[in-house]
Amino acid sequence: MIANLLLAGVMVGSTVVIHFAGLLILMWLLRARGHNFRAHESILGQIAAIVFVVLGLVAIHTVEIWLYAIVYFGLGALGNFEEALYFSTTSFTTIGYGDVVLDRQWRILGAIEGANGLILFGWSTAFLFSVTARIRTLEHDWLEAPRDK
Repeated sequence: MIANLLLAGVMVGSTVVIHFAGLLILMWLLRARGHNFRAHESILGQIAAIVFVVLGLVAIHTVEIWLYAIVYFGLGALGNFEEALYFSTTSFTTIGYGDVVLDRQWRILGAIEGANGLILFGWSTAFLFSVTARIRTLEHDWLEAPRDK
């Protein structure tokens, strides 16, 4: 049980670091290359920036889900990697169909993955909301800017 909790703690710590680093990279890319989107000038630029952020968030979550799947597979907790990836995806997203379950020995790890995923999805949602609000502010500033006559 203690080893299970320690492993869960390492996994939560790892996914939080991955998530934080991923968000920093997304912010850096938006700042460094944001002018290419021209989000302050056009609706297409706004759409491109938001789609870029959403796809970046999907990539970050995919890495985190795969990390859990690798651990389940490495532990021998599930029969094959596809099953481990499926279980990890349904647990991390808190869908949890229940058609694939862990042995009693690893149930705590699976439950903590669900809580971890819920928190990280909330963090991603807040990030996406922040980016969207920032784009809307840029649009407002652009529309309200005094025009040269």
